[in-house]
Amino acid sequence: MERIWLKSYPPGVPADIDIQQFRSLVELFEKSIREYRDRPAFTCMGKTIDFAELDRRSRDFGAWLQAKGVRKGARVAIMMPNCLQYPIAMFGTLRAGCVVVNVNPLYTARELEHQVNDSGAEAIVILENFASVLEQVRSRTPLKHVVITSLGEMLGLKGLIVNLVVRRVKKMVPAYDVPGAVSFKQALAEGASAKLATPPLGHEDVAFLQYTGGTTGISKGAMLLHRNVIAALLQYKSWLGPAMAGERPVIITALPLYHIFSLTVNCLNMMVVGGENILITNPRDIPTFVKELAKHRYTMISGVNTLFNALLNHPDFAKLDFSHLKIAVGGGMAVQKAVADRWKQVTGSTLIEGYGLTETAPAATANPLDLAEYSGSIGVPMPSTDVEIRDDNDRTLPLGEAGEICIRGPQVMAGYWQQPEETEKVLGRDGFLHTGDIGIMDAKGFIRIVDRKKDMIIVSGFKVFPNEIEQVVAMHPGVLECAVVGVPDPHSGEVPKVYVVKKDPQLTEQDVLEHCRRELTGYKRPKYVEFRSELPKTNVGKILRRALREDRKAA
Repeated sequence: MERIWLKSYPPGVPADIDIQQFRSLVELFEKSIREYRDRPAFTCMGKTIDFAELDRRSRDFGAWLQAKGVRKGARVAIMMPNCLQYPIAMFGTLRAGCVVVNVNPLYTARELEHQVNDSGAEAIVILENFASVLEQVRSRTPLKHVVITSLGEMLGLKGLIVNLVVRRVKKMVPAYDVPGAVSFKQALAEGASAKLATPPLGHEDVAFLQYTGGTTGISKGAMLLHRNVIAALLQYKSWLGPAMAGERPVIITALPLYHIFSLTVNCLNMMVVGGENILITNPRDIPTFVKELAKHRYTMISGVNTLFNALLNHPDFAKLDFSHLKIAVGGGMAVQKAVADRWKQVTGSTLIEGYGLTETAPAATANPLDLAEYSGSIGVPMPSTDVEIRDDNDRTLPLGEAGEICIRGPQVMAGYWQQPEETEKVLGRDGFLHTGDIGIMDAKGFIRIVDRKKDMIIVSGFKVFPNEIEQVVAMHPGVLECAVVGVPDPHSGEVPKVYVVKKDPQLTEQDVLEHCRRELTGYKRPKYVEFRSELPKTNVGKILRRALREDRKAA
């Protein structure tokens, strides 16, 4: 295969990366600690820990796990929002030779039980706000060790106030009874007097069991090996390096660290380059988020389209100082042109879109960082990555034709945990991962997402992609958010229906339909408009079309 996209690489970005530089993520972590000991690593709610403290506390947590008999390869679940405990527990787990199982803290008891049992996790670190959920299922899981932490536990004196507000004022901690659980500080204190002996780790050892978001069905654990994540980090470093030169990287981390995007692009990537993560615990509280942004001289921010849109719609956001902002990265869902254009207008920086999946740790493609304007493209394949556009018979299509995006590279997962049949459905013998996303590649190697296979709407035999309609509807000044799904129609088989959250209270169904009539050809126009106060989303803000389809069926 000719890698035509290499001609589109920015100056200084190599065609390939060398994953042999490091045997494991622990080796990479230890190198960073030696180089950046005195630099700030994580800041949350005004409290900062440097790389030296991250080293000491993660060592203590890893030693505690080993003292409890948790051996190499054992799975440790982490169920927390963005807080200082997360990186300490995550790096400590890796240093103990164990596997990190990231758990969405908003999971129901059923979802938590499934993930703990499926992964076989022996230990869990969980925020007290969600301990009542754990209480419901613990007896039906293999968990032997439970660490319960509070939001203020690592924040010093301020933490006492934070805990008082969370527990007494906002009443965000339901009563729970989890016998034998220890606090995070107790685990660290016990680990401080124990020995940490990191076992030999190599490329083929599993580092993370990263469960897919379940947007297309039941959640499955993607096995991300040490080499997969090392590859992803070296790809980011090579891609971002030229643009980050000269200023210490500081990134705004609003997406939750348990999500693969934030985990690698923010948390682990900053470890590699000696940067600082500003952790935002509750990004849905936009007023507080904007006030926090005003306190920092940040050089990078990552997010999803809905997050950028929410920031832009807050009146104080435009008053912030963006003079240090060099890179804004959008992923997780399609970045809409209307949002990207406003972002450039307000901040002066181009919103750079990348693309990937949990199964690719996650980046597979990215736009060059010197992009002047929003392109509507997901960019070109990352270093050491091949992308082909294939038809339903697994044949490579010519440039300019729409087909399934298939990816091969060192960042592609080893497979799904204990699900060989599911693995076989997506990972071909040639090493290419079948993404289920439909895209087109142009002559310069840039790829444009058309849509997901499962979300495609067939109108009288014509293929209609919800992304395109959503981009158009979002351009209407009266629309805050929108989502499109296919609904049955006796004449066409299916027709598009658009769900809209209003920005302008006066917006009518007729306004939306008229706008679409001007911008879309006949068969692509929505036939129905439904207004909602909000749209169903994953915890990272990705709109769930599947939930809208299920709502319609239930009705």
